[in-house]
Amino acid sequence: MFGLFKKKSKKEQLEVKYKKLMEESYKLSHTNRAASSQKASEADDVLKEIEKLK
Repeated sequence: MFGLFKKKSKKEQLEVKYKKLMEESYKLSHTNRAASSQKASEADDVLKEIEKLK
């Protein structure tokens, strides 16, 4: 209840973005392999940013 308006940290925002990109990549893997690879690459870049923050 008290954390309702708490802002997410940069790391938390990147983790949400990473998860979203991986889900999109998985969904695209069934229909469009090239687009799936592109999304996976974008997710990898986000993961590298997360690692830099640690």
